Amino acid sequence: MLFLVRMDVQIPHDLPADTADAIKAREKAYAQDLQRQGKWQALYRVVGEYANYSVFDVESNDELHTLLSGLPLFPYMKIHVTPLARHPSSIR
Repeated sequence: MLFLVRMDVQIPHDLPADTADAIKAREKAYAQDLQRQGKWQALYRVVGEYANYSVFDVESNDELHTLLSGLPLFPYMKIHVTPLARHPSSIR
């Protein structure tokens, strides 16, 4: 199942910088591991925003929820999920 996911990150201004940096490092490692597994297929930054668009390929809604809620930055995110289907005119 394919999903387009927009993630907007809103780290509190009063969160200590070293704490935020540690969370971001764990986030990067987690995201890269999911990419290597093929579950996180694409990751694009939104220019000028602390946000991204990502494409996930997972077995179920529940698996996607588990992966997203496991993100270290999850407590600081607003997430919007759009289920995708193959387009009949796509050559891929």
